[in-house]
Amino acid sequence: MKVLAPLFILLMAFTSVRAQESKKNIVYRYKKYEKFDFEDLVIEGETGSPGDLSIAPRYQRKFKNKLPYRKNFNSEIRTGVERVR
Repeated sequence: MKVLAPLFILLMAFTSVRAQESKKNIVYRYKKYEKFDFEDLVIEGETGSPGDLSIAPRYQRKFKNKLPYRKNFNSEIRTGVERVR
């Protein structure tokens, strides 16, 4: 068992080095120019426009305001003016 573990590690290291060497030789080349001939394309369908477009109304949920309603902010205005002085 003690002999198999180092041999296995050496085998894995050797295969990983070989895999990295083979990846270095790959060269990707892409097309620089491609021509499309749109006259040869055949598109099937109707050219008429629909007479009536309808959109279904969706339900708009009204949310409740979680902030308390206040009629005046006189005390906050007073403290703000006092802090400026």
